[in-house]
Amino acid sequence: MGILVKNISKSYGKVTALSNISLDVKPGELYGLIGPDGAGKTTLFRILTTLLIADKGQATVAGFDVFHDYKSIRNSVGYMPGRFSLYQDLTVEENLNFFATIFGTTIAENYDLIKDIYVQIEPFKNRRAGKLSGGMKQKLALSCALIHKPKVLFLDEPTTGVDPVSRKEFWEMLKRLQQKGITILVSTPYMDEAALCDRIALIQGGKILEIDTPKAIVGHFPKPLYNISASNMYSLINSLTHYEHTYSVFPFGEFVHYTDKRDPIDKASLKTYLEQQGLTNIDIVVTQPTIEDTFMELAK
Repeated sequence: MGILVKNISKSYGKVTALSNISLDVKPGELYGLIGPDGAGKTTLFRILTTLLIADKGQATVAGFDVFHDYKSIRNSVGYMPGRFSLYQDLTVEENLNFFATIFGTTIAENYDLIKDIYVQIEPFKNRRAGKLSGGMKQKLALSCALIHKPKVLFLDEPTTGVDPVSRKEFWEMLKRLQQKGITILVSTPYMDEAALCDRIALIQGGKILEIDTPKAIVGHFPKPLYNISASNMYSLINSLTHYEHTYSVFPFGEFVHYTDKRDPIDKASLKTYLEQQGLTNIDIVVTQPTIEDTFMELAK
């Protein structure tokens, strides 16, 4: 039971949130919707979980139409919104029991599905949800989204604001859930997380830029990419921006990711130019593009 989206559009007044979005998520797939804040990810999630009605287009989730079969969809999906939305005054156990009761089930009935996650927060089962750490809140929210054994799981930026260790643990949990046959659609602004998905859709300004496997999308980067470092990062970026042969310049950690209009690049002339700008300790090395590099190229 997967997801099929055909030409979905949604506007808020004069602001277009989604423009003719089409994608398909295969049953059992871990699919990533990758883009910055304001790209339209949450709007699409809310349409697919029947919380919003699209202006036009069609979509099915787990075989059900999002408009005509909204009650069936709500019983068939788990939804973890980007903002923690459980009851902060209830304990961990009370929140989980509450959601199980709403869906006519019990913790015991579907415990095998949430066991790997719940055992990590069970020692805090009598603690109020509002007093949990960010990582623990995340695990509780995921447990509540899974307690009724959904066919499709929607996760809207689940790791935003969570520490790196908890992020890693969360993605390991998603891989285990995928092995149990659950279709997972996850959105994230983190490009490194995109590489962990089976396929990804890059979205910007309400439009899909590209859909493919992470490896294939990286392979579509059009030019040789270089890591450039020098004595002064700000001056380096400024100098490269004004260099006549520059195609693109983006800061990337301790380096600048650079592409040149020429093919091949003349490294000697580039280094001479940078030295003339007063820079020292200049290093120019070929590097492999990332999903983030491809996204920046497509979003230009």
